[in-house]
Amino acid sequence: MEMAISFNSSSLSLINPNHVPKRTASSLLTKQLFGLSLSSYPNARTSLRCCSRSPFHRPIKCSVSQATETATATEKKTQLMRRGDIRNIAIVAHVDHGKTTLVDAMLKQSKVFRDNQFVQERIMDSNDLERERGITILSKNTSITYKDTKINIIDTPGHSDFGGEVERILNMVEGVLLVVDSVEGPMPQTRFVLKKALEFGHAVVVVVNKIDRPSARPDFVINSTFELFIELNATDEQCDFQAIYASGIKGKAGLSPDDLAEDLGPLFESIIRCIPGPRIDKDGALQMLATNIEYDEHKGRIAIGRLHAGVLRKGMDVRVCTSEDSCRYARISELFVYEKFSRVPAETVEAGDICAVCGIDDIQIGETIADKVSGKPLPSIKVEEPTVKMAFAINTSPFVGREGKYVTSRNLRDRLYRELERNLAMKVEDGETADTFIVSGRGTLHITILIENMRREGYEFMVGPPKVINKKVDEKVLEPYEIATVEVPEEHMGSVVELLGRRRGQMFDMQGVGAEGTTLLKYKIPTRGLLGLRNAILTASRGTAILNTIFDGYGPWAGDISTRDQGSLVAFEEGTSTSYALSSSQERGQMFIGPGVEVYKGQIVGIHQRPGDLSLNVCKKKAATNVRSNKEQTVVLDTPLDYSLDDCIEYIQEDEMVEVTPSSIRMCKNPKLAKKTR
Repeated sequence: MEMAISFNSSSLSLINPNHVPKRTASSLLTKQLFGLSLSSYPNARTSLRCCSRSPFHRPIKCSVSQATETATATEKKTQLMRRGDIRNIAIVAHVDHGKTTLVDAMLKQSKVFRDNQFVQERIMDSNDLERERGITILSKNTSITYKDTKINIIDTPGHSDFGGEVERILNMVEGVLLVVDSVEGPMPQTRFVLKKALEFGHAVVVVVNKIDRPSARPDFVINSTFELFIELNATDEQCDFQAIYASGIKGKAGLSPDDLAEDLGPLFESIIRCIPGPRIDKDGALQMLATNIEYDEHKGRIAIGRLHAGVLRKGMDVRVCTSEDSCRYARISELFVYEKFSRVPAETVEAGDICAVCGIDDIQIGETIADKVSGKPLPSIKVEEPTVKMAFAINTSPFVGREGKYVTSRNLRDRLYRELERNLAMKVEDGETADTFIVSGRGTLHITILIENMRREGYEFMVGPPKVINKKVDEKVLEPYEIATVEVPEEHMGSVVELLGRRRGQMFDMQGVGAEGTTLLKYKIPTRGLLGLRNAILTASRGTAILNTIFDGYGPWAGDISTRDQGSLVAFEEGTSTSYALSSSQERGQMFIGPGVEVYKGQIVGIHQRPGDLSLNVCKKKAATNVRSNKEQTVVLDTPLDYSLDDCIEYIQEDEMVEVTPSSIRMCKNPKLAKKTR
C-alpha cells in the first residue's frame, strides 16, 4: 500500500492541477458528448497515459468516434451502412458486480412496466435455479426504447464457468457495458470478458456501479480499469473509454461520482453516443448467424441471432448453411423481435436487429440462415476448450428406480447429447462402458448446473469426481492453471495462505481493499488444487473469504496435490439407521445422516476423523432382553451435516461417486474401485 501511495503522489507532482480546465458548461458538454470524466485524472498513472495521448485542450473522444472516421472510406467501398435507430449492447461484468440489477433499473425507467405492475427483483433471472443461487446462468435478451432509438440489451452470466455464453453473445453486439464494482475494481472475470470484447473490436462504456457503497473508491477503479485496457493491448480509441458512475439499485447515474442525476439518463445518453449502430448491408443477400437456441413446446426450436445483411420475412424460403459445402433448405414459419420485456411477432426484420426465428427444426448454434439463391455462411462461433471432466453413469445402487423417472443409459445419453445443442462450451464422449459418459466443461459449477437441471427433470444417475483435462506437448504433461483471487479479513489471512500453499498455489500479488481491513490475495494455482477448495477455504476463514477464479492457461505439471486428509465412514449393512447405532458412530467422526434414514452397503454416511475409510454399522438395534440392570439412557445425537450437490461433488475422491435422484443426493464407494477399508 505504501508503495502505491508514494507512486500516486509522485504522479500528482508531474501534472499541474492548474492545467485542468474549470467546470464550465461547455467543458461539461464536451465530457458528456465525448469522453472520460476528468475527475479521475489528477490521480494516478492513468492521467499520464491519457495526457500523452490526448492533451487536455483537445476533447477526449468516445472509443468508437475515431474508428468510425477511419472506417468511412472502407464502408463506401463495401456498400456497408450504419443503422442509427438501433443499438445492440451486452452487459458484461464479474459475478455480483450488479449487471442484472442495473438491467432492472433500465427496464423500469424506460417504462417497460405499468406504474401499478408488480415486478419481482432481478427480473432477468427467470430460471428457478438462477433465483435460488442468486446468479445468472443463461444469457437473456430484452429491449428498451430511448428517444426513438431501440436498444437491444443482452444480460450475460458473470461466472467464468459460463464464459462460453459470453463469447457467443459478443457475436450479436457492437458494444458492451463493462460493469465494475466501485470497491473491488476489475476482477478475474472482468479481465476475461473485456479481453473478448476488445478482440471483437467492440466499443466499451465503463460503468462504475454501486457508487453509493461507503468504501467506494471510484478513482482507483477507473485507473485500474485503464491499466487493464493497456495490458490487453487495446487501441488508443478503445482506451479513451466513456466512464459512467451509477447505483443500479437506486437507479441513478452520472458523469462524476459526486454528481449523480436522479435517473439513468447519462447512461442512456452514453450508450446512444458512444456505441455505434450495427454496420449492415441492407440490400445484400440475407445472412443471419444463429447465436442462441431456445425451445418452445408449441413452436419447436427457436433460433436467436442478429441479422447481418438483407431482409428476413415471415414465410420466406431460406438456405441453412454450416459451411460452403453443407447446406439445406428450410422455410421461416414465424418471426419475432424483442420489444420491451417480451417477444413480439413481426412480418419483416431488417438487417441490424436481433430477432427470433421459428420453423427450422434442426438448426444448431453457429449455423447461418442465408439467402436461398446466393447466400453464403458467416464464420462459425469458436469458444475456448473445456478444462474439467466428470464421468456420468447409470445408477447402480440398490435404491435404483425408486425416485427417478428416467434411469436407463439410453435416457441418459439422449439428455446429455441434447445439452450439446445449446451449450457450446460443453463436450460429451462415450466412456469405457456402454453406460458411462464423459462430460467436459469449463469448471465444476458448469457441470453441476447441468446435473441439477437433469435431477429436476426426473433423471436418476451417478457422477464421479471432477478431473482436470491435461495436454501433452513435446512428451511433457501440461495441466490447466487458473488465477484465483481471495478476499479475506486480515485475521484469517495466515490459514488461507497456508491452505493455498499446500495446493501448489503461487502468490503474485497482495493488497489491501477498502477500509474494512480486507486483504486481496492473487494466486496462480493448478485447476487440480481448486477442486474441493471452496469449502476448505470457508472453513479456514470461518465463512468470511470470497474466492474467484478464471482460467489462465496450460503450464507444467505441478506435482502431487493432497486435497483431503480425512477418510469416509461407510455403511456395511443395508437397513434403516437407528439412534442407538448413531450414538456410537458419531464418536468416529461427523455424520451425514440422522436416525430413520434408509442406507445401503457401501453408502458414505459420514466423515472419518482420521485418514482412511472405516466401515461401521449404523443400523444396529439395541438388544431387547428381559433383564435390565439400569434404566433407559437418553441418546443425544449431533446435528448431521447437510451437504448440497456442490458440496458432495467437492467432497468425493477417486474411488467415490455421488448418486443423484430427483429427491435425494447420496454418496457411495465406487464398487469397481473399492479400496480395502479398515
